[in-house]
Amino acid sequence: MSNSDSYSVSSLIAEFLAAVDATVAFGIASVHNVAMLDAIGERGATRFVMSRGEMGAGHMADGYARASGSLGVVVTSTGPGAANAVPALLEARVAATPLLHLTAATATRFAGRGGGSVHDVPAQLTMLGAVCKSAYTIGKPQDAFAILVRAAVDALTPPMGPVSVEVPIDLQRAAVARPAALDAFQLPLPARPAPAAADVEELVRRVKSARRPLLWAGSGARHAGDAVRALMDLGFGLVTSWAGRGVVGEDHPMSLGALNGNGMQLIEDFYRTVDLMLVVGSRLRGHETVDFSVPLPSRRIQIDLDPVANGRTYPCEYFVCGDSRIALSSLAERLRNESFRADPQFGREFQELKARSREAYRNSLGPYAGFAERLRKVTPRNAIWARDITIAHSTWGTRLFEVYGRDSVYPVSAGIGQGLSLGIGASIGAAGRKTVILSGDGGLAFNLGELWTAAQEKIDAVIIVMNDSGYGVIRHIQDATTGGRRRYCDLAGPELGKLAGLLGMPFWKAGSDAAFEQGVAEAMDVRGPSMVEVDMRAIGYAPRYYPYGPKVAWQ
Repeated sequence: MSNSDSYSVSSLIAEFLAAVDATVAFGIASVHNVAMLDAIGERGATRFVMSRGEMGAGHMADGYARASGSLGVVVTSTGPGAANAVPALLEARVAATPLLHLTAATATRFAGRGGGSVHDVPAQLTMLGAVCKSAYTIGKPQDAFAILVRAAVDALTPPMGPVSVEVPIDLQRAAVARPAALDAFQLPLPARPAPAAADVEELVRRVKSARRPLLWAGSGARHAGDAVRALMDLGFGLVTSWAGRGVVGEDHPMSLGALNGNGMQLIEDFYRTVDLMLVVGSRLRGHETVDFSVPLPSRRIQIDLDPVANGRTYPCEYFVCGDSRIALSSLAERLRNESFRADPQFGREFQELKARSREAYRNSLGPYAGFAERLRKVTPRNAIWARDITIAHSTWGTRLFEVYGRDSVYPVSAGIGQGLSLGIGASIGAAGRKTVILSGDGGLAFNLGELWTAAQEKIDAVIIVMNDSGYGVIRHIQDATTGGRRRYCDLAGPELGKLAGLLGMPFWKAGSDAAFEQGVAEAMDVRGPSMVEVDMRAIGYAPRYYPYGPKVAWQ
C-alpha cells in the first residue's frame, strides 16, 4: 500500500495486527471505535468476534490466547466500554496472558478538560494502568507504530500480561505515513534469559545430593514440558500448580497433577519424606497453599525468570534466575551425564501415593465421586478443558479430571462468571479441537448474554452447567462460619432447556452420574455448541471441601 491520505492510524493498526499474526480480535462496535473496526474489516486479515459485553470480550481474548499460544486482542470503546473490560484485564494480569487491549480515548482537543464529552472519564489511562502490565496513549499519529510495537513486546515478554493502548477518537482517522518496517515485520522480542553458568553448577551440585526429589511446576514452566519429562525419567516426582497443569500429561505415573497438598493430609505427610523440592515458574500462591500454611518439603530451590519471585511466598535455600526450560534442560543433561538416578523406592512410593490420594479424594465427593472419570471417558484426549469458579471446578474438575497438554483454562484470579467467556475464546483458538466448558448456574448468570456469542460464532463446545439453584460455595462458607445461617445465596434462573431452545443448542438434562456421562457423550457428537445441565437438586448437593470442610485423609 502506498503512502497517501487514505492511510490512517486505523489502517496502521489493522496492518500491524496482521503483521503480528493476530488473526482474531474480540469486542463491540461503538461510536468511538468505528474507524479502527472499519479498517480491520477492510483489511480482512483479522476475524472480529462480536461479544455482548466488553468484559466477555476481554475474557474471550484471554481464553483465545491461552488456547492458541498467541497474542490475544480486545477492542473497546472509551470510558464505560474500557471500564467494562477491567475485570478481564485483571484476570489476564494474574494469569500472565499476553493481551493487547485497543481502546478509544477522548479526542485530543478535549482530553483532560472535564468538558463532558461522550464517554469522557477522568484518568482512564490510570485506571487501565492499575490492572495492566503497562498502558500507553498514542499522542500523535507518527508515534502510533512505535507504541504498538512497544505494547505488543510488553505483552509477549515474560512475565507476560495485558497491555492497553489508548487511541484518541480524532487520531484514529488521522493520516500517517505507512512504516516501511511493515514490509517484513517481526516483533523484536528479547531472548528468554538463560541462567548464569555458576547458578547451573550450584543447582546441579545441590540436586545431586537428593535421593527423593520433587518438582513443583507452575504456569511459568508450561513451555518446559520436555525438560520436566526428562527429569521425571530420572526419577523426579511432579506436582503442579492449578495454572501449571498439563506441563506433562497427568496420566504419567510420576505426576500427581494438581493434587498438590491443598486440603490433603496424605500428601502433606508424604512431603515430609521429600528431601528436595524444585519450585519452577510458580509463585506457590496462597490460594493453593491455604495462605502458605501447607507444609512443603523443608529444602526448596526456586527457578524463575523474574528475580522478584525469589522467596516471595515460601523461602528457598537457593534461587536460580532464568528461563525454566533452559534451566531444567541444562540440569537434566548434566544429571544424565553424571548417571544420576533418584531412589527407586521413592518412585514406587510415589506411584502408590498417587493411587491412594486419588482414591481418597474421590471418596470425599459424595454423589460426584465418579464425575471426573465419566467425563474423561467421553472427552477427546486433546480437548480444551475450560472452567468457571464453581464447586465442580474446585474439586473434581481440577483435582481428578486429567489433562494431557496445555489444555486447561480457568480464572486464575478466582473470579466467578468468567469461565463461559474464557471457554468461548478458547474454543475459537482451539484449532479444531473440541472444547468443554464447565460452569455453575450462578457463574453462568454473570455472562448469560455471551451464550448468544457462542451460538452466533458456532463454537464447537459442550457447555456443562452444574445447577444447584444458587451459590453453592457461599452455602458452604456460611455453614462453616455463620452457624449455618444461609443468606443471599439462593438464585432464581431460567429453565436451561428452554434457554438452549432459544439459542438453537441441542440440550440434555442429567439427574444421575450415568445420565451425565450419556448426555455428554451424545453432545460430543454435535458439531457446534451444545448444553448439558446437571440437576444437582436431583443428584444431591456437593459436600463441603477444605477449607470449608475437613481435610481429606486416607481411611
